[in-house]
Amino acid sequence: MTTRIEKDSMGEMPVPADALYGASTQRAVLNFPVSGEPVEPGIIHAFGLIKWAAAITNGELGHVPKDKTEIIERIAQEVYEGKLDAHFPVDVYQTGSGTSTNMNANEVIANRASQTAGTPIGSREPIHPNDHVNQGQSSNDTFPTAMHIAAGLALKNDLIPALEKLQASLAAKATEFHGVLKIGRTHLMDATPVRLGQEFGGYARQVEKSVDRAQKALKAILELPLGGTAVGTGLNCHPAFPPRAIEIIAEKTGIPFREAEDHFEAQAAKDGLVEAHGQMKTIATSLYKIANDIRLLGSGPRCGIGEITLPATQPGSSIMPGKTNPVMAEAVTMVAARVFGNDTTVNWAGANGHFELNVFMPVMAKAVMESIRLLANVCGIFRERCIDGIEANVERCNGLIEFSLSMVTSLAPVIGYDVASKIAKESVATGRTVRELCAERLEELGITKEQLDAALDPASMTEPSA
Repeated sequence: MTTRIEKDSMGEMPVPADALYGASTQRAVLNFPVSGEPVEPGIIHAFGLIKWAAAITNGELGHVPKDKTEIIERIAQEVYEGKLDAHFPVDVYQTGSGTSTNMNANEVIANRASQTAGTPIGSREPIHPNDHVNQGQSSNDTFPTAMHIAAGLALKNDLIPALEKLQASLAAKATEFHGVLKIGRTHLMDATPVRLGQEFGGYARQVEKSVDRAQKALKAILELPLGGTAVGTGLNCHPAFPPRAIEIIAEKTGIPFREAEDHFEAQAAKDGLVEAHGQMKTIATSLYKIANDIRLLGSGPRCGIGEITLPATQPGSSIMPGKTNPVMAEAVTMVAARVFGNDTTVNWAGANGHFELNVFMPVMAKAVMESIRLLANVCGIFRERCIDGIEANVERCNGLIEFSLSMVTSLAPVIGYDVASKIAKESVATGRTVRELCAERLEELGITKEQLDAALDPASMTEPSA
């Protein structure tokens, strides 16, 4: 591999000749060959936005010459737009402050400036990574700011729209299935009848509340630590820098980010992200319940519940011809399991704020961003490849209602609880339906056939009694 020599405060370091990063980044690459997984792209893009906003602000304040800030702005925008992702190789399991990633951004922007200006890469001409790109900043306030920006954009642009579309599909199914009567189940046992549309309406409401939870997650991370620099005091940062830079970030993202009310809290603690991920854990819980119900309702097709038919998306077995499986629902439940695990990581990471700095930020960022991405993606495929194609098996639903012991429940107010219990037990023993047994002893029960039919009308059991 062809290399060039770059320098930092620790001395010379060979760097790949075609890399835009410098010595500090290369040291991190060599120090942390842990997972082979670089920092999430969303975090890198957020760093580009931070450097872009910082350059504009430093130019306005006169802290960096305008001719230099204009160069930084142009290249930082390239980072924000993902055009330089290949030059961010630092492993996620690195220094807990994310310093290596901040310096990675500083070096890439400075070297890209040299490249476009025709000066040698690594010369720090016309842009210096620390003096110009990092002016008014520290890794300790930029990395947590990047975490909030990246998570905020992913929530706004990916997860919330995906949940809204899933909710609309479930609501449409609730309307479509309103006339389909089926047996309800509690404790996994037969209960009184419900409408299939009522079940799907419940799922739609869960996802509607999930949208609200995702919006609460976004609200929890609106305060940005930018401007606190090393420990929260704002050393080497003009007091006008944070509000102006954050105003620019808010404008470009369309998210109402604001300066942290207390920079010590914002840098030492990560409670906002813990809260935000807690909302995602709840969203995952809702999706798990919905997906699990749907695969059980579609189980069979002949020897299970089989009240709905799920779209066949792929062959289900290498040995059993014609078998299809509820694979989309399985994907949802596996994503939920991963989000539950990520929540544990986020909790541990959030708890490790040591005095003026949290030192688990890169792994926390990975867990948060992965959860948002997985939830958004799986909502989309679950909606498109499962929910939208679900069909009701009306005949099966009707048959199970008629055969259910719980039909006797609506008779209890008419014939008494004890008599109703005896009929239910006899139905179990004989395999005959409640309707058949009651029809044979109308006189004994003191009811007419019309009263029996009215009491055993499943549609009337799906609404509150008058």
